[in-house]
Amino acid sequence: MVAGALAALLAIERDLEVVGTASNGRDALELIRRLHPDVLLTDIEMPQMTGLELASMARLETPAPHIVILTTFARAGYLRRALDAGAAGYLLKDAPATELAQAIRRVHAGCRAIDAALAAAAWTESDPLTDRERQVLRLAGDGWSSASIGVELQLSDGTVRNYLSDAISKVGGRNRVDAARIARAKGWL
Repeated sequence: MVAGALAALLAIERDLEVVGTASNGRDALELIRRLHPDVLLTDIEMPQMTGLELASMARLETPAPHIVILTTFARAGYLRRALDAGAAGYLLKDAPATELAQAIRRVHAGCRAIDAALAAAAWTESDPLTDRERQVLRLAGDGWSSASIGVELQLSDGTVRNYLSDAISKVGGRNRVDAARIARAKGWL
């Protein structure tokens, strides 16, 4: 429903054309490969593949679309991860439709379009987690045991415990669940 509403709003703009919509990340990637859009507009949270994963994969396509993230997550950690994944735009869903259209134009022209307040916050708070610590902490926060995480990520039980210990310490959590909660709240997971 949201994708349809956004497509309808953008279709009002004379110089923008919506060439496809998808309800999940995997379908979106398939559309990118088939339709070669100039700009990809995606959310962060989607079924089957996150918008950040989609952005990382989309930027490897030829031709690669310019990427704009439109989300409810007003967190500096998500913005930093989106930029690392190749996004050139990051806007919040409460932004006016005219601002979204202008952001798409700016990103298409090779510029950045980032929510100003969020950009300022992103420079003051850095993500302390490594990619592996993030993976381990995400699974631990979802209730996985150290042994199960080890099997999933092909790590020894001791290595998983070391990653968890480091992640808990870095985010200032009391335990793995608290650390995952803190990291999610800051947009690091």
